[in-house]
Amino acid sequence: MPFAEPPASAAWQHRDARAGFEVLRTSRGQGIGWTLHGTTTAVENGTAWAVEYVIEVDDDWRTRRARVRHPLDGRPGEPAEVTLEKAADGRWLVNGRHVPAVDGCVDVDLESSAVTNALPVHRLRLDVDEAADAPAVYVRAADLTVDRLEQTYTRLPDNAAGRQCYAYAAPAFDFTARLVYDESGFVLDYPGLAVRRA
Repeated sequence: MPFAEPPASAAWQHRDARAGFEVLRTSRGQGIGWTLHGTTTAVENGTAWAVEYVIEVDDDWRTRRARVRHPLDGRPGEPAEVTLEKAADGRWLVNGRHVPAVDGCVDVDLESSAVTNALPVHRLRLDVDEAADAPAVYVRAADLTVDRLEQTYTRLPDNAAGRQCYAYAAPAFDFTARLVYDESGFVLDYPGLAVRRA
């Protein structure tokens, strides 16, 4: 069953791995697709950070471009902003430069955000027991460095409330979780990271 359109706004409490809060606004993009505009503020390992993002996806939830920044101008010696754009030929440009290591990725995944786990499930539209690789352009929260993150999603049977569930795995972090989504395809429960509050 396809997901409904996303809500105009949403919010998550970040917990366990960090203490913080994330707020999102959504809007129809210029022409087609959606724009996701959010901010996360958190304390992690005794360090406070804030990350603001704007992600543009097409109607099939393929990322076209993203801007991720430290709204408080970053830390000394670290970049305050990174821009990601998928060129017409499929290459990824990071701050205008081609980065071959992330070519082939369709999604962007932000360490700072629970929202970006919505992108692959919308795009893949998996049936129950179907699995897919979803490598992503990964942006770290603290320093905005960019890397490739191998990920897999496996559709599980819906939970008792009729919510879609997925087994998520990121082998580089030796991490697995069972993610529960709402009717619009946004994460409700991300064990160890975040829970939806609005």
